[in-house]
Formats: sequence, structure tokens, C-alpha cells
Amino acid sequence: MPKQEKLLIAIADGEHARFVRPGADHVLRTVRQFDSAGAHKRAAELRGDHPGASFHSQSTAHHALNPRHEPQAQEKLAFGRLVAKELNAMNGPEGFDALVLVAPAHSLEAIEGALDSAVAAKLTGTVSKDLIKVPDDELWPHLRAFVPAPAPKRHL
Repeated sequence: MPKQEKLLIAIADGEHARFVRPGADHVLRTVRQFDSAGAHKRAAELRGDHPGASFHSQSTAHHALNPRHEPQAQEKLAFGRLVAKELNAMNGPEGFDALVLVAPAHSLEAIEGALDSAVAAKLTGTVSKDLIKVPDDELWPHLRAFVPAPAPKRHL
């Protein structure tokens, strides 16, 4: 099993991300978090311009073309690549020995696809769930396969 002090758990969805580490007492704590710049923008705000228009050669009527991809979906993919870029930048002796990714399936795919080969080699597991809003002290049941149980609280 990898050294637990070097375990990094990346929890993300299409708009938010946080990096969590277990402490010496195996209690999970968020060490970094960030959000997508376009997380709360409407499609019209994300799209740079109106959709293009086309016309038929037999007619003078113009018809608007719908964009091929939804702007929000594109923004979520871009955010997944940003999360991967942050993880790639953290790779090194002081970064992590093992990585666990936690995200919904679409975000998980975007993040995994953008990881460097060195970081991908450190990937010890994935959890296809949206846990971004789950508080640190409630994460362990979802991650018990990767993190030892927290030490029991002592009452004096």
C-alpha cells in the first residue's frame, strides 16, 4: 500500500474541484479548492457570438444554425482538463505517491484523459460519484477502500 501521507484525493464535478489528503490520524482534510470561471454563466454568456446563419440557394430565407456542442458541456470538459493540469503540475517528490479521482462519469473521463502518463501511473483508483458537496468528515465511507479508518475519538 502506498504511503498514506502522500495520498491525494481529487474530488471534482464539472464546476468545482477540491484536493483532499488524509492526515497522520487518517482524518480527511481539504488542502485546496477551486471553481470554474464559467461555472454559473448562462449558455448565451459562454457563447462568443450568435450562431451562424445559412441560406438555401433556391430561397432568400436565412436559417440560424444551432451550435454543434452545448457551451456548458464544453465548459465542463475544459474544467476537467484544468483539474488534470493542476494534478500534473503537483506531480513530483513533494506532491503525491498515489492519486484517487472522485467525480461523475463525464468529469472523470475528461480528467483521466488529460493526465500526464507519470500522473496516470500513480492513479490507484476512481470513484464515479459526485461528492463535491460532501463535507470532509463525511467522505470516509465513500473512500474506505483507499483510506484507512480514522482514529476513534477519545473522550476524557
